[in-house]
Amino acid sequence: MTPMKLVALILSVLFLIGPAGLAAAQEKKMDDKKAAEATPGKAVGKSKYANGVVKTATPDSLTVVGKDKKEWTFAVDTKTSIKKAGKAVVATDLKEGDPVQVQFAEADGKLLAKSVTVKAGGTAKKEEKK
Repeated sequence: MTPMKLVALILSVLFLIGPAGLAAAQEKKMDDKKAAEATPGKAVGKSKYANGVVKTATPDSLTVVGKDKKEWTFAVDTKTSIKKAGKAVVATDLKEGDPVQVQFAEADGKLLAKSVTVKAGGTAKKEEKK
């Protein structure tokens, strides 16, 4: 076999194998995307932010009202980072009127809080002393 025929044979084989490799890579990419969509509770998409004041806070949810009176209810779980005065706290430590910034993502049609940061200078209602 001449060197020219050998080069032509190698190029032909590479030409035939190339599209198969691309198809396999595309198939893997589609499988990864389907897995991300099908994983319950996994946040899909980019993070978003909401600013407002706390209306209510329970161990598993947080309701925030924005300046335009828009109301958001966020799911809170063990992975949600909540900080108040620079310290880690739980959702029930948040008080009505606390100004917050919530980083969240949509998952399964719900808003899942990734992090909640209480801003300084809040107007939270003080607990009455007895």
